Amino acid sequence: MNDDRAESGFGSVNEVSSSSSTSVDGLARSALRRGARLASLPLSMAGRATLGLGKRLGGAPAEQVTEQLQEQAAEQLFRVLGELKGGAMKFGQALSLFESVLPEDVAAPYRAHLVRLQDSAPPMPASRVHAVLTRELGHKWREHFRSLDQLPAAAASIGQVHRGVWSDGREVAIKVQYPGADEALRSDLRQIGRLSKIISPMAGGVDVALLATELAERVSEELDYSLEASSQQQAATGFAGHPEFFVPPVVMATPKVMISEWVEGAPLSSVAEWDEAERNAVALRYVRFLFAGPSIVGLLHADPHPGNFKVMSDGRLGVVDFGLVARLPDGLPPAMGRILRIAMDGDAQRVTEGLRAEGFITSDIDPTDLMDYLGPFVEPAAVPEFEFSRDWMREQFIRVRNPMASGGVAMQLNLPPSYLLIHRVWLGGLAVLSQLNARAAFGAVLTEFLPEFCANRT
Repeated sequence: MNDDRAESGFGSVNEVSSSSSTSVDGLARSALRRGARLASLPLSMAGRATLGLGKRLGGAPAEQVTEQLQEQAAEQLFRVLGELKGGAMKFGQALSLFESVLPEDVAAPYRAHLVRLQDSAPPMPASRVHAVLTRELGHKWREHFRSLDQLPAAAASIGQVHRGVWSDGREVAIKVQYPGADEALRSDLRQIGRLSKIISPMAGGVDVALLATELAERVSEELDYSLEASSQQQAATGFAGHPEFFVPPVVMATPKVMISEWVEGAPLSSVAEWDEAERNAVALRYVRFLFAGPSIVGLLHADPHPGNFKVMSDGRLGVVDFGLVARLPDGLPPAMGRILRIAMDGDAQRVTEGLRAEGFITSDIDPTDLMDYLGPFVEPAAVPEFEFSRDWMREQFIRVRNPMASGGVAMQLNLPPSYLLIHRVWLGGLAVLSQLNARAAFGAVLTEFLPEFCANRT
């Protein structure tokens, strides 16, 4: 590669490869090798527990030893998940969304590692990036760009994003899928599912098996960047000129490479440190986007973790990563708004009938117990303003996972397939709002965007 090209922004493969001490030599494709890395987590945890016992017997304070063990467990868990990329990192990113449900004594050492995993991972060497671009865009792929940053601006579970300048002068994001990402995703998620019982304690008690199963069911949808590009362009067109939201238009896409306009802004995760008024305003805009998508463009963005949202300098919310969406051409199901409004009116029998008709209830259930179970989730829509917090989210997490709570209602409820992604976004959105400690008039968003929420009120 000549010097002119290096100066124009394409750099030297050798320079780039050696510039990062965290570079990894591609995905570890062998299921045996990747499985061994994942299997090492519970074994290391057991070793640390034995070491901790020795320290306590040696006179070290119990609280100090426990804190050290939790910090070491968190560091190893998310280092391994991040380095493996694939399904391992995707699982870690999904887990990071729900750090607000962890008990505070567990959450403290985990939080920094969880948040870091939302937006970063060891980068793929430039030589591999160039190889993917050559295969997908052709040998003359460099003619499409005025420049291309060699180090990634962001790295995720199945690909990484580079910043560049398109031939017409537009700043663009170049999303490149890791070679072997499809194999790694499926292998990792199978292994995580098998190890769920022994990994769960390291994950703060989150249902690892259920999370891995859900991610596995969605793998094929996220591996085809052409499909993602179609969804993102649909959203970009629908939100074009919108005063609150910006979805970057797609410039070019293949199954393994997607190029779209660049979004500059502060990550949503950083908003937690802003002052109260600004934090609440951004949180409300985040909720408005999640509900506006089905209403305005017929798409529900189904990956609500903070790494996919940027607060732009003009106040708009920039949104990326449309690899996982629910296509809802007629908007959210009218039954959602209708049943939620009936629940706010306190009619337990009609709520039970409505949920049964939608497939959420398949056996006998006590309407009073059902209303007791649903009450805390209805409250944010029933008051002029509601404040989400980690304490509130943690309380709900413990409550819904208790099989004896509210007469065992949780064990009697069913999640219809048509509501799978809606449920994911609803819970994920609540988790993010709790991380932001947000207070706003969330009920007004439902009034604007949720079909039949205001209709048929008794």
